[in-house]
Amino acid sequence: MHKNYQSITEQVISLAKEVATYINRESLNFSLDKVETKSKNDFVSYVDQESEKLLVKALREIVPEAGFVTEEGTTAKATGEDYLWIIDPLDGTTNFIHGSTPYAISIALSYKNEIVVGVIHEITRAETFYAWQGSKSYLDGAEIQVSKVDKLADALIVFGRPHHYMDRYPELLASVDYFMKNTHGLRLSGSAAVDLAYVACGRYDGRYEFNLKPWDIAAGVLIIQNAAGFVCDFKGENNHFENGMVLAANAGIFEELKEKIGEIFK
Repeated sequence: MHKNYQSITEQVISLAKEVATYINRESLNFSLDKVETKSKNDFVSYVDQESEKLLVKALREIVPEAGFVTEEGTTAKATGEDYLWIIDPLDGTTNFIHGSTPYAISIALSYKNEIVVGVIHEITRAETFYAWQGSKSYLDGAEIQVSKVDKLADALIVFGRPHHYMDRYPELLASVDYFMKNTHGLRLSGSAAVDLAYVACGRYDGRYEFNLKPWDIAAGVLIIQNAAGFVCDFKGENNHFENGMVLAANAGIFEELKEKIGEIFK
């Protein structure tokens, strides 16, 4: 039996704001000597880990039968549950540890592999983006939609440099070269979740990155789709959760962006 996804979304929003209060408090006294390196350019702090524990504990109460897919692995991995929480307790850790912005909490709920709740709380601006199955997309109660830009030449594009980027470094550089020369601008913010939320509300027109994980994108994918945007992988297919290649855009530039990314990342 399906649950009341609007009610769950409201509870998740409240929880995300509570945990953001903890992250904000810790940011005041945070220093780089408290950082661990998982791999090159992939960092974690006690703030990520403690935030994840707080989220997991509370989310267990909201949907007790749900499993978990989490970035920091502070709880047991999912074992075939129909409901799954997919969470990134602090997306944009590199920004956080340097005292930069943005960074966010990203929480999604899936049911039988379909995302049914998505919440992204951008901490430094205290903005909450959210959607649930069948809803519109919202930013702090106001309905949002993707932009109306209809040409790549007029678009503002944002991209990500994944932790493990060297396997496709030539293609990454080629994409940067192309979009720097052929759009209104190219941005690199350091938070996939925030970028997807910004595509959903029209601040960016499109976004691309490879080697992403489900917790980077799950909430954002639903929020973009419910805001009349489109998401696919670099081949134009819907295997982004499996292969980690994500392209998101408004309706106006989606085909053009997809074609160009397909040419570059063969």
